[in-house]
Amino acid sequence: MTYTDVAAFSQQFGLVYMVVLFLATVLYALWPRNKAKFDHAARMPLQEED
Repeated sequence: MTYTDVAAFSQQFGLVYMVVLFLATVLYALWPRNKAKFDHAARMPLQEED
């Protein structure tokens, strides 16, 4: 196994890892159950403190 083989494998594995991580993040953000949590977080800067 040469350096070129290891570099090619790590590049391909890194690409697959990043695509899976991106898709998981998008699914988490768009999941209907999380809507209320994100809506509340979006309104927080606009709320006045008592």
